[in-house]
Amino acid sequence: MIEILENLDLLRRPNLDLASVEVNGITLGAPAATIPRQRIVGGLSSIIARYRGGTNVESEYYDADGRSLTLDEVIEDVVRSDGFLYGTDKINYKVCAGAVVGFAISGPHLSHFAHLTSYEEFLTVFGQPDRIHENEAYGDLLSYETYYWGARKHVRWDAWEDRVSFISLGDFEGNSGP
Repeated sequence: MIEILENLDLLRRPNLDLASVEVNGITLGAPAATIPRQRIVGGLSSIIARYRGGTNVESEYYDADGRSLTLDEVIEDVVRSDGFLYGTDKINYKVCAGAVVGFAISGPHLSHFAHLTSYEEFLTVFGQPDRIHENEAYGDLLSYETYYWGARKHVRWDAWEDRVSFISLGDFEGNSGP
């Protein structure tokens, strides 16, 4: 297996065999229970009816009856079923039927691509995507959402900050085609 975080240039490939890579030591298809608990700072699960949290705010989870849920309860539900596990290191895991089916990378790992200063440079390095969606709000271009179906990959180019701000790999909507 090739560790993506040690070979970030692999993320540039428009055709990447996801069966041959791992992210932070975890492969697609691995049981979600193998993700080290100390790496998980949050989660999203169907047992959560209400959530409170944010920057510098301790996360709080509540079920449909208003009962407070611990992070461990949320993690256990995700590991047994479906949802998302959010990592301390800006690596997030999508889980389906207890298996890891996708990764989302953001934050400091993407500084590897800081030398790209324009969308045109981004396209030169990453290649022409299979699909591009321009994300706009109030007439302002916020980002280019680019999809590379051969790699089952989505890369966001932040048009305001001129940088790669997010990459998802695996089973996310749009990553495999229309």
